[in-house]
Amino acid sequence: MKGKGLSVVFACSDTYRAGSEEQIETHAERLGLKVIKHKYGADPAAVAYDAVAYARKNNIDVVLIDTAGRMQTDKDLMGELMKIQRVASPDLTIFVGDSLAGNDALQQASEFGMYVKIDGVILTKVDADAKGGSAISISSALRKPIFFLGVGQGYDDLVPFDPNWVIENILSKQPKAE
Repeated sequence: MKGKGLSVVFACSDTYRAGSEEQIETHAERLGLKVIKHKYGADPAAVAYDAVAYARKNNIDVVLIDTAGRMQTDKDLMGELMKIQRVASPDLTIFVGDSLAGNDALQQASEFGMYVKIDGVILTKVDADAKGGSAISISSALRKPIFFLGVGQGYDDLVPFDPNWVIENILSKQPKAE
């Protein structure tokens, strides 16, 4: 986003996991970004709200709200996500899924979509996925576009989704008959 001329601020709405604030602060420092955070144990929706208010006051283009990782079966955590979405009123909500999770990623995405409005998907670890087929399954189940694929661990290792690349990848990595 910075490369496209957009200003960005991070919101640390992962307020319970030990080390979450330090982790996002390290990334923010490397990228030259500000982080809005509260104390550990604070209301994650309040952090998101404050980050949006900070962005409005300071003419920041984009607020990236980092929420806690969650199991889709944990109703309390899903309720927390609903509250963050209600309070922050984001323009775009992106489901970030691990392509190595396979069918579990599909189940997660479908369940998330029952609780919050999802506008699109980013799939990570596609470079380590045997075929990348979870991309097709998730996109089909959610009926939402895949925006980016994570193909490495660097900050520039998000590539725009290309359906032809996924199809070629699936077809080219068929096991060879012995």
